Amino acid sequence: MKRRNFIQNAALAGGFVMLDPLSAVGAPSLTDILSKRFPEVRTPEAKRHFSSKVIEKAIKEFGKKVKDEELAWLFNNCFPNTLDTTVTYSEKNGRPDTYVITGDIDAMWLRDSSAQVWPYLPFTKKDKNLKNLIAGVINRQTSYVLKDPYANAFYNDPTQTGHWVKDITDMQPGVHERKWEIDSLCYPIRLGYGYWKTTGDTSPFNEDWQNAIKLILKTFKNQQLKDGKGDYSFQRETASGTDTRALQGYGYPVKPVGLIASAFRPSDDATVFSFLVPSNFFAVVSLQQAAEMMTELAKDKATADELKQLSDEVKVALQNHAVVNHPNHGKIYAFEVDGYGNHLLMDDANVPSLLSLPYLGAVDSEDPIYKNTRRFILSLDNPFFFKGKVAEGIGGPHIAVDTIWHMSIIVQALTTKDEKEIQKCIGMLKSTHAGTGFMHEAFHKDDASQFTRKWFAWANTLFGELLWKTYQEKPQLL
Repeated sequence: MKRRNFIQNAALAGGFVMLDPLSAVGAPSLTDILSKRFPEVRTPEAKRHFSSKVIEKAIKEFGKKVKDEELAWLFNNCFPNTLDTTVTYSEKNGRPDTYVITGDIDAMWLRDSSAQVWPYLPFTKKDKNLKNLIAGVINRQTSYVLKDPYANAFYNDPTQTGHWVKDITDMQPGVHERKWEIDSLCYPIRLGYGYWKTTGDTSPFNEDWQNAIKLILKTFKNQQLKDGKGDYSFQRETASGTDTRALQGYGYPVKPVGLIASAFRPSDDATVFSFLVPSNFFAVVSLQQAAEMMTELAKDKATADELKQLSDEVKVALQNHAVVNHPNHGKIYAFEVDGYGNHLLMDDANVPSLLSLPYLGAVDSEDPIYKNTRRFILSLDNPFFFKGKVAEGIGGPHIAVDTIWHMSIIVQALTTKDEKEIQKCIGMLKSTHAGTGFMHEAFHKDDASQFTRKWFAWANTLFGELLWKTYQEKPQLL
């Protein structure tokens, strides 16, 4: 998420960019599935970090049944990208342990790692090794939350210090970056809950995991800022205003109204008003899920009740403070608020976003306020919605104006029931990979060959999730 320079005028060989970490020179041909027009760009089998027979079976099925050869090629490249290139699986003290990098940055984000393996959950019923891999992600995330609940990304080596070691905050060895983001603690709960409901396996949810849930609860309560500035502050020596916090690292004042403050967004950009609305919606869901798990698995009614109470408090505060009137769209959800009545109207490409709320189970897609909000954020009234020659979609301040994120187009398709809209989104994704066969972070609205991050596993796997979901539910759209 830190690659800010575009790959200008990408060198195309036969119309395709061959990427170093993802190239597959000499890999087995898939000519029984794919046309010779589409070169082999997936990592060679011998160099893949992890292989799942059930995922490979799904790839072959998709390629056989879907007649669009380019979509089959893209699914073959993108869906297994997390497994192929980013996971390191082992056992630690007899328990699964999985380190997951985000792609071109050798660090594990709590958010990204959860989202990267999420699409594989339905396949764990038929693949024990895949199940253990995801259990290992949960175990690793538990250790990271216990190490520092305010950190967003960690190193595999607990003694390592990195580029951000001089940040003015309570940095520890093993922490890559210490940007406090609500979603960093929500995503591990989402993954753990989904794993439990899918597999029935309770082994990851031991005493350490339960202590991590209690620490998440404590952190969320602290960041309601009812008793002053809270425990967290952050400053960075940087020319980028989105990479640091104002007012000695505490950010602009907020009025305690029950919402949880988030110093940074899931883009790793600083918030303007600290009550980040999409992340508070995500917290409502995550707290309820954690409460159910603490009740059923830990038999800890007291903690479960506290989790439920906080969830209910945030839910009420959202209805009281996050809904504003827009002159063109009526009642919509603001992106950020401060409790004093000030608000920021926009949306960002990263998840959680306002657009993604139904995908996260935070609101119903038919909720009238969400529908109004959706119309707003997918219009030019949203300052970070861009419409160009090759695509239209949501970007954000993390990269630059006039840049669209593949992730936002994917989420748009995942959160609509409109078949024409789904087809339009898939068509834009298909036409903007710049010949690489992979999704990227952001690309220029008029020229998809100007893009950032040629190796961004979250976007790749999320695209695979969209294609598999569409194949299963609406195959006629592919």
